[in-house]
Amino acid sequence: MQGYALTVKCPSARGIVAAISAYLTDLGCNITDSAQYDDLETGHFFMRVSFRSETGASLEDLSTGFAKIGTAFDMDYEFHDEAVKMKVIIMVSRFGHCLNDLLYRWRIGALPIDIVGVISNHTEYQKVVVNHDIPFHHVKVTPDNKPQAEARQMEIVEDAGADLIVLARYMQVLSNEMCEKMSGRIINIHHSFLPSFKGANPYKQAYERGVKLIGATSHYVTADLDEGPIIEQETVRVTHGQSAGDFVSLGRDVESQVLARAVHAHIHRRVFINGNKTVVFPASPGSYASERMG
Repeated sequence: MQGYALTVKCPSARGIVAAISAYLTDLGCNITDSAQYDDLETGHFFMRVSFRSETGASLEDLSTGFAKIGTAFDMDYEFHDEAVKMKVIIMVSRFGHCLNDLLYRWRIGALPIDIVGVISNHTEYQKVVVNHDIPFHHVKVTPDNKPQAEARQMEIVEDAGADLIVLARYMQVLSNEMCEKMSGRIINIHHSFLPSFKGANPYKQAYERGVKLIGATSHYVTADLDEGPIIEQETVRVTHGQSAGDFVSLGRDVESQVLARAVHAHIHRRVFINGNKTVVFPASPGSYASERMG
């Protein structure tokens, strides 16, 4: 049976869930997972439904027939084929922990994406990427060539048909134009010390201040640096007995995990932007399962 997902965002109203359920039932679909949220402050309703067609209904059939309901409730909706993997471009600089983690999860099937390229302003990870049979693009970035470099990056993204850009510790600020063009389709990762410890060596600064928690934040990229809607966060406890180097290592681990979880949520279309915040629904049963080991 074909598996699909329906995502819905619309003004809150009575009868939305009933209309969706009745429609899917009438078309011979069986709902396997469903999550919804009614934001009482904004009056917005969000819903994600996973279902299987037991009568062979196509994606086009489902979407066309749903138009009447969509119009009635003023919905922003979309049907998705869960077998189709999202095309992803990864961007990285000189810190490779997040890149390597994403490549491993992709390789074992824990992160079902189609990595269509890696872009870097350095060449350290070219061999690693090429050995995975993934196109590697070295785009050098300097203060003098930044507009041209970014134009080249966008050309790569568009030629590859990428749906998502993942900044796996890419240490360059993107322009407002690129952020707006790819709004809701660029995910970043950074430590959670901001705004307390800015600039170079934030973990050393945190160590010197005796912090007890190290964290990471993954968010959508906007023109406001590091202030986009947050998708995922995590913390790990540290003690006075650990060194600044320990802080860095622990920070890298949590950054990798948080970024992977944020990407996982996005590719399964579990994330809805809600103003300056996000609605992130729980993962469907089985969506974390790996296809193979190692």
